[in-house]
Amino acid sequence: MPATLEPFEGTIGRTHQDSTPWWPEIPVPREGSPNVLVILLDDTGFAHFGCYGSTIATPNVDRLATAGLRYTNFHTTALCSPTRACLLTGRNHHTVGMRSVSNMRSGFPHLRGHITKHAATVAELLSDEGYGTYCVGKWHLTPMADTSAAGPFDQWPLQRGFGRFYGFLGGETDQFHPELTIDNHHVEAPAGPDEGYHLSEDLVDQAIGFLHDDRSVYPDRPFFMYLAFGATHAPHHAPAEYLAKYRGRFDEGWDVVRDQWFARQRELGVIPADTVLAPRNPGVLAWGDLSDNERALACRLQEAFAAMLEHTDTQIGRLVEALDHLGVLDDTLIMVLSDNGASQEGGPTGVLDEMKFFNFVPEDPDTAVERLDEIGGPRSHSNYPWGWAQVGNCPMRWYKQNTHGGGVRDPLVVHWPNGITDRGGIRDQFHHITDITPTILELAGVETPTDYRGIPQLPVAGTSLAYTLNDPDVATRREVQYFEMFGHRAIWADGWKAVTRHEPGADYDEEAWELFHLDADISETNDLSAVEPERLRTMVDLWWAEAERHGVLPLDDRTVELFRDATRPGSPHASRTYRYRTPISHLPSGSSAGLGNRSFAIEARIQRPAGAEGVLVATGSANVGLSLFVQDDRLVFDYNIFHDHHVVRSELPLPVGECVLGVHFNRDGATGTATLLVDGSAVGSMEVPFVVRMLGSAGMDIGRDAYSPVSELYQGPFPFEGRLDEVVIHLPERGTSLEDAVVAMRAEMGTE
Repeated sequence: MPATLEPFEGTIGRTHQDSTPWWPEIPVPREGSPNVLVILLDDTGFAHFGCYGSTIATPNVDRLATAGLRYTNFHTTALCSPTRACLLTGRNHHTVGMRSVSNMRSGFPHLRGHITKHAATVAELLSDEGYGTYCVGKWHLTPMADTSAAGPFDQWPLQRGFGRFYGFLGGETDQFHPELTIDNHHVEAPAGPDEGYHLSEDLVDQAIGFLHDDRSVYPDRPFFMYLAFGATHAPHHAPAEYLAKYRGRFDEGWDVVRDQWFARQRELGVIPADTVLAPRNPGVLAWGDLSDNERALACRLQEAFAAMLEHTDTQIGRLVEALDHLGVLDDTLIMVLSDNGASQEGGPTGVLDEMKFFNFVPEDPDTAVERLDEIGGPRSHSNYPWGWAQVGNCPMRWYKQNTHGGGVRDPLVVHWPNGITDRGGIRDQFHHITDITPTILELAGVETPTDYRGIPQLPVAGTSLAYTLNDPDVATRREVQYFEMFGHRAIWADGWKAVTRHEPGADYDEEAWELFHLDADISETNDLSAVEPERLRTMVDLWWAEAERHGVLPLDDRTVELFRDATRPGSPHASRTYRYRTPISHLPSGSSAGLGNRSFAIEARIQRPAGAEGVLVATGSANVGLSLFVQDDRLVFDYNIFHDHHVVRSELPLPVGECVLGVHFNRDGATGTATLLVDGSAVGSMEVPFVVRMLGSAGMDIGRDAYSPVSELYQGPFPFEGRLDEVVIHLPERGTSLEDAVVAMRAEMGTE
């Protein structure tokens, strides 16, 4: 027997003539296993596709529906990362550690910011069975602290079952200046907006390339591709020709358009004819009660969304055409769906920059109208107002993040010519996002293991929907499904739904529940809680039982306060001092020093030839952020508050040779003071009228500004032309003076 632990079932003699060879078995998928393409859109509501009632052009998705199926009783979790965790594992999101988005970690098992290894992904299982596996687009299942080029990589796509990855790891990205990752390393976009670049086109280019590689080398091997667009999450970006197409298309306003879409839904049969249109949500004014400027802003924001959705549909069409060209379309199971309902993160008026919502900064429509023509382009980061979000969720109430229908009831189109005979059919069986993985595994003939690579596995919560593919009248096989998001709760059982909307900080036990017979009231407008109090009590008790069973407890309604890891061993934020040495890769948001809503000190040790200039540190984007750079022999600091640039320049020319350049930012309540320093001496200062809480989602660059440039005073990437030895950033403890923090930082740098 050879001295090896590798399995070998042949025989070993003195020579190969008296030995018997043996080769390990290569996994081969079951005969007839389909290719699988899952196309996930972001923040796309139940009504947004044309085949679900919209007047936005989505001809390619509509064609898939005409030749396939539309599901009208399909549900998600109300938020992006949790839905993705359910989709890829078949388990509920709390169970696998994704109560909320992967930007957050709470210290409790239901919010680890990643999927537990006790829940193997569908990609892992299919890969082990011989499938080629590809992930393209938005991931958002890795703790943000772990997304830098230093890893750890165990929760990146390649380590969770995908053979190739091209996309972005965070929750959103600029569609013209995206933060991109290929496999396990970060890359810059191949072009810029001036060259016609848009991320959705790039994603589909890469997806087609992956498929060509796969088919060229393994023409008989099935593949699983997970394509998760950044669209239609904010920022709503689209090429100019798509924006132009929708000019004036929504001038009638959200009340008229919602009525139109509602009528189309009934004509199409995606809602029952006796459905009642839900009233306007609280905070949504009648269109006629808005000012002229409010209407102008709202229309332009909706136009940008519509343009982005149609542009995305065009890319879906390109990919479907590529499948047809490869001769595999008929044997490819395609699922097109959304991760949650339309977003409420634009607030009541909509925003030119979505980060205003998270900074509690209301948009001023009277000022915003001066920038209408920028909306949808590279200088905007827009999101539409609540009124248009409710149109997208027609006929239902509320939005993304809520457990009412507007947050959790979403479109699902299924196309599979070799497996579906009821072309153009509609399915109204109750189903949930946890049902996607069981469906794929059943059709591929793959069992869910109780143990995966030595790790015990959680039971699968979902139910395959394969039984519905060719039987429109079969009863749902789902028995119960709970919902919870930020304290909003709901439960479905036997065609009934109990739901409550939570106010942050409110007593959970004191909040009233509503009761709806969902099978007869999909818009959740006829509250039967007073009529059937006993049924309601039973449903609420069932919710608590399901919550305990699936790891929902403890209830936790915290949101942005969990966005940054606490200082702890093993985290990039274990210390309040960050020391960056160049050259260094881009630092995604969450892995870099967080400079929002606080005092900070930045000092850069450089060697500068005469005339050398460029960026030392930049974080954020053209919409909001800050940048410290050298220009025209002066040190410059630009604090960009949603395009309101506050700039200070050093009073004297900078020295040539070695020096330490920096900025100290001292927060005093809602305002701040920025002081420039050269070799420890103040050389300029300015008052900043508003301290930004969240400086965008674009991350940090050291020695350059490679994405959407923060300052209008340069064009990116504007790399520093001298030698940048290191940048040190110190974040003082709350209540600790910036001066004391600077002394500590300089001692660490060896400059004091």
